[in-house]
Amino acid sequence: MKTKIKAIALALALALGMGVTALGVVAGEVKSLRPAAADAPDAPPAIYKVMEGSKHERAYRQQPPLVPHTTDKYEIDLKVNQCLRCHEWPYSDQEKAPKISDLHYIDRNGVRQDVVNGNRYFCKQCHVPQVDAKPLVDNKFQAATTNTNIR
Repeated sequence: MKTKIKAIALALALALGMGVTALGVVAGEVKSLRPAAADAPDAPPAIYKVMEGSKHERAYRQQPPLVPHTTDKYEIDLKVNQCLRCHEWPYSDQEKAPKISDLHYIDRNGVRQDVVNGNRYFCKQCHVPQVDAKPLVDNKFQAATTNTNIR
């Protein structure tokens, strides 16, 4: 066992000493894939405005509804979920907000619960605000309701 460890250590030392040419990387010749110099700071990401106040149409069946308001400062953790203050029954009627789907109250065994199921508790995993950002790449996506090829 000690002989194998010594052999591996020797091989590693030789590989590092030779500049790891077997992997195609020579010591001191590694180049960055970034177009700018490595010392230049990255540009800040663009900040897009949330499209507030309008109901957003769904692009396909079973798509989680998009949120028509900002959620930046909403606290959602194990103890607090600010989304539930407006969207959980009976507050949804008082706040005139859409009520959470009944499916959010059913556990994985199909048992109805009185509180939102833990699997559906972290709303922002599925429900996101719609922003005015342009698509990152060109695409020919059509919403299911406008696609004539669906049968």
